[in-house]
Amino acid sequence: MSFNDALLSGLAADGGLYVPEHYPRVSPEQLNAWRDLLQTQGYGALASQVLELFADGYPPDSIGQMTRQAYTAEKFGDPAIVPLQPIGQTSFWLAHLSNGPTASFKDIAMQLLGELLSYELDQRDTTMTVIGATSGDTGSSAEHALMGRRRIKVVMLLPYKRVTPFQRAQMLTIDDPAITNLEIEGVFDDCQDLVKAINLDTAFKARFHISAVNSINWGRVAAQVVYYFAAYLRSGHETVSFAVPTGNFGNILAGHVAREMGLPIDNLILATNENNVLDEFFRNGIYRPRQADLVHRTSSPSMDISKASNFERFVADLLRRDGARVAELFGPTLAQQGYFDLSWTPQFAGLRERFGFISGSASHADRLAVIRRWWQDYQILIDPHTANAVHVAETFTIDGPVIVLETALPFKFADAIEQATGFKPPLPARFAGLEQATEQSVIMPNDLTKVKRWIAKWLRLN
Repeated sequence: MSFNDALLSGLAADGGLYVPEHYPRVSPEQLNAWRDLLQTQGYGALASQVLELFADGYPPDSIGQMTRQAYTAEKFGDPAIVPLQPIGQTSFWLAHLSNGPTASFKDIAMQLLGELLSYELDQRDTTMTVIGATSGDTGSSAEHALMGRRRIKVVMLLPYKRVTPFQRAQMLTIDDPAITNLEIEGVFDDCQDLVKAINLDTAFKARFHISAVNSINWGRVAAQVVYYFAAYLRSGHETVSFAVPTGNFGNILAGHVAREMGLPIDNLILATNENNVLDEFFRNGIYRPRQADLVHRTSSPSMDISKASNFERFVADLLRRDGARVAELFGPTLAQQGYFDLSWTPQFAGLRERFGFISGSASHADRLAVIRRWWQDYQILIDPHTANAVHVAETFTIDGPVIVLETALPFKFADAIEQATGFKPPLPARFAGLEQATEQSVIMPNDLTKVKRWIAKWLRLN
């Protein structure tokens, strides 16, 4: 499978995820050259260099042209695209990933994915139906990156009453006949399961040219790898640690890939909220997803996830790409037991040393305390997802700098910010009136047959 084919396919035909046969390696000399490139030519030029290591078969400079179109100061409000900010006199830095069109870190990858998909569809003279699942930010980011692209239609599944009013408005107020939103009566995991089940129906997938833009699409992970390199190069340090809030494991998986490529990352600090399935695995080796009724509804809703789809990619690396074993664990073992246990394996015993992961979780009170303190001490306002990462990082004694990856601008979670600080963050002018605009969606039960029937009818009419 070529990069281009994996990009258009999204999910593999057997329900698994695509991974590169091997991760490309980057030498110290190449890193130094990239530091100069980032300073002189900017983020888009760096993105082109990183992506070309994964993607072959493109004409000369075609990737460069796409990264230049994706990463502009007009779209991201800053020519740096991902500026890095020191936090007072501490060892913390904040990587600003959320200045894009929808004020979420998802824009970094989605803007490039939109360019890649459009290019590939033009080359093949074909069309695509993107079916995605969102816990809040992926949906709006994908829709804003893909709207108006004549070869692409979008069907987004979101959990009914499980996203913030602003996140909901960002999706449901889009007036584009090629984009529709289904509010599923369930949690994000239900939406994600529906997307995977639809992709497993090979006849349905082929008939409607279905793909995915969740981080199950390898192209999105590859695009996210870039900001780890950019943040490291801008820090000026020899080694760094990254603190990453995560629910679906895509954000921190990109850091894992960057580390495997040779980026000098000391620790990958994985932060969860009360839905701490991933933290449990990295602490005791047991992966036990929760049933939908046991998924906590929290003040960091984009992380209210129990089944972390990208975690499968890491387990594949942990088990040295034993595909049959990975398929067994995520298929029959999880179906029959509800969990799998790798604590007894030599691979898990050497996990910290080999891969650099440490982990922890944060509560609502922890998040509010961090938001309040960072505002009082540094006049920096962070959202509750980012606050999870800060809290977990502070529970460890870390030698050297820690780069915290920002998740979203704080105004998207105004209620939590007001609880922490006593005031609601100001709404950027470009979003004024959004929550009062007309919304359109379809509320549907968590029923695969009904969802597929509705999608088929909508696609025939559009």
